[in-house]
Amino acid sequence: MSTTERTQGSLYTKIDQGVAHFEFGHPASNSFPSELLARLAKGLEDIALNPEVKLVVLRSEGDRAFCAGASFDELLAISTPEEGTAFFSGFAHVLQALRNCPQPVIGRVQGKAVGGGVGLIAACDYVLATEAASVRLSEVAIGIAPLVIAPAVRRKLGAAGLATLSLDPKHWQNAYWAKENGLYQKVFENIAELDQGLEDYLAQMAPYSGEALRKLKQALWSGTESWDPLLFERASQSGQLALGDEAKEALKGFRK
Repeated sequence: MSTTERTQGSLYTKIDQGVAHFEFGHPASNSFPSELLARLAKGLEDIALNPEVKLVVLRSEGDRAFCAGASFDELLAISTPEEGTAFFSGFAHVLQALRNCPQPVIGRVQGKAVGGGVGLIAACDYVLATEAASVRLSEVAIGIAPLVIAPAVRRKLGAAGLATLSLDPKHWQNAYWAKENGLYQKVFENIAELDQGLEDYLAQMAPYSGEALRKLKQALWSGTESWDPLLFERASQSGQLALGDEAKEALKGFRK
């Protein structure tokens, strides 16, 4: 399975039998530059307006990492509070788009996820993954914190799960830990079984009422109304952390 070579990443969308499929990719372990985050948020906002779509599938390219989070190069380039806020707002916009999307979002996770990638998974409504799909929140190790994605991760894993990931930033939790704690719903041995499982799941869901699925989505996200200002406040706080001396030194060391 190939991955894109485009430096700004790729995003492919198709609608098939009432299901909208989003596939993103980037040569750096499917990480997200700001431009690609904006494209994904806009794509989700557009799909939200399509009454023919019952479900959304979110997946990434290739057979290795699911998502390495936001662009590390862009993080290193932050030099002002405004740039910091804009950088971290990228994932805030995508999380909001996933939350506001009236159709349930199904995550297809074939490999490891770090940082913002874990946030994307947590903002999905139902997730199928492989045994290789370990997760890690590495932000504290580079002088920042997973503030923007914390509400999404906490919604799925609870405060204890968020603490387990964020306060042990160098440790990977495996796919079965993620399933036991509610991040994943099903875990498959390999990608072939994952894709068959996804196909079977979508076939099972196809006859169901789109209106019923939309009402269920609303119920699942009840109580998250505070995310509207919260995620962007967290983006500003994260931008300030990224400008701090501790973060700058940690990032230099991490790059070396």
